Amino acid sequence: MKSIRMKGIVLAGAMLLCAGATAQAADTLVKANVPFAFVVNGQNMPAGKYVIQRDQNSPGKLLIRRAQRNNLHTAIFVNTIRDGRPDPAGDKPIVTFKHAENTYQLTSIWDAQEDGFDVLSR
Repeated sequence: MKSIRMKGIVLAGAMLLCAGATAQAADTLVKANVPFAFVVNGQNMPAGKYVIQRDQNSPGKLLIRRAQRNNLHTAIFVNTIRDGRPDPAGDKPIVTFKHAENTYQLTSIWDAQEDGFDVLSR
């Protein structure tokens, strides 16, 4: 009986941890299909579909991750600052890159509400 109760407590704790992690994985700002490999904060990111989310605990941080849930190794938190310029695409979400030599570097992100974020490099 004691082991069943202990398993129930452990299971309930695990469910609470999962619920907390889900609640923290904030609003999706942008979904993007990037047709080329790029670099962000020194990390190489392969071409593919990405989701960019706001970190609710730190408004200046954004999570950039592959759209497939099993690709957590291609996820990174980046520090940003607000960009006061107008959205270059009007009212559409957009990500911008700087092309230098043979690489693309993520430089800024705008969401559908025309909030712009400049990606800070390390």
